[in-house]
Amino acid sequence: MAYEYGAKEPEKLKIKDMTPKQKELLIESDSFCMLPWMHLHAFPDGRAYPCCFAFDKLHVGNVNEQSMEEVFNGDKMKQMRLNMLNNKKSRECVKCYDQEQSGFFSLRLSSNKHFGHNIGMTENTKPDGTADFIIKYWDIRFSNLCNMACRSCGTWFSSNWYEDHKKLTGAPPNHAKIMKAGRSSNDIWDQLLEQFDHVEQFYFAGGEPIIMEEHLRILKELDKRKMYHVRLIYNTNFSKSKFKGTDIFELWNKFDSVSIGASLDAEGPRAELMRKGTVWQETVANRKRMLEVCPQVDFYISATVGLSNSLHVLDFHKNWVEQKLIKPQDFNFNLLQYPLWQRMDLLPQEYKEQVTEKYKAHIEWLKSQDNLTRATKGFESAVDWMNKKDMSRHMPTFVNETRKYDKIRNENFTDVFPEWKELFEKYETQKT
Repeated sequence: MAYEYGAKEPEKLKIKDMTPKQKELLIESDSFCMLPWMHLHAFPDGRAYPCCFAFDKLHVGNVNEQSMEEVFNGDKMKQMRLNMLNNKKSRECVKCYDQEQSGFFSLRLSSNKHFGHNIGMTENTKPDGTADFIIKYWDIRFSNLCNMACRSCGTWFSSNWYEDHKKLTGAPPNHAKIMKAGRSSNDIWDQLLEQFDHVEQFYFAGGEPIIMEEHLRILKELDKRKMYHVRLIYNTNFSKSKFKGTDIFELWNKFDSVSIGASLDAEGPRAELMRKGTVWQETVANRKRMLEVCPQVDFYISATVGLSNSLHVLDFHKNWVEQKLIKPQDFNFNLLQYPLWQRMDLLPQEYKEQVTEKYKAHIEWLKSQDNLTRATKGFESAVDWMNKKDMSRHMPTFVNETRKYDKIRNENFTDVFPEWKELFEKYETQKT
């Protein structure tokens, strides 16, 4: 994660060493992405995508019905490759395009930076878009097993959401409480083993990856093969550090590069409301122990920011910096875009102005400490994005849906987030 924010040049490939075509794709193109040539992402229910940020309504296959190679070289993936080679945009990638317009360093740009040294893989692309089936970056969400039920999540990615879904809708979801990716119990594992020698990076998310058998199995296989060069990246709720008698912190010490993106959106009671199942004191204790056991492991807060925590997240960031739990730049601002009714751009104009002023003050505090500019650019881009559209017509939905969550969980949002009490009073009586 230690790179200059916004720098497009690949980490292991200098511009002077690129062919004109490679430079065009990696540096100049506004549509090309390395991932469709070396990566595959799958939901716990089997739906497969070119990456985790692809538009979720446009899956490219299903690993519960097909082999990963069949998905990888299916018609949709082949067309996407052809589009990118010809600088045409793909519908699946709309989230990255949208973020880039607001100045965010998108997953597309980040992937070209981290994996651009594999650009030669594109040269074997056949006229119909078929590519060599070589997976260097794995992101298979093995299951939806999770010990939390975050307000911005649902049953697809959290088994703990199952009962709340029934309370909200009056019926169970149309899938099992715990879903697993793959056509059989060992299907994904067997396919993964065939690709193990090619792996450069694993991305672990879920559900909650630390409590998944598959995650531990992969780490032990890497350890057995002494493949400590493989980069490990996590999106974790950071509630657990041990599993099946294994201290994960100790195991991380063996690897050259480990990055922990902790899904922490707020602190204290706010954190416990937003991510049901959080015990805040345990989260803080885990961070302090990590600093003692594996201080070299890259740790950053990966906050999902919507309307609810849009103001408090600034205080949270500053407090953790002042407590020396993170460095100022170790904060990744993830715009909540779905569900739509939780987005921060729903705020009416007068509240957007308040948010903008607070963000400007926070950015001034941060700038001199953020030499990588990663966190700074995240806050700046968020303000720009928030102010682009008037989405305030959806505010009644935010209020009404939030109160539904309050009711089934015996919570009170405005008691925990008093900064929004006035806003709720304004919209509480309005119909969705």
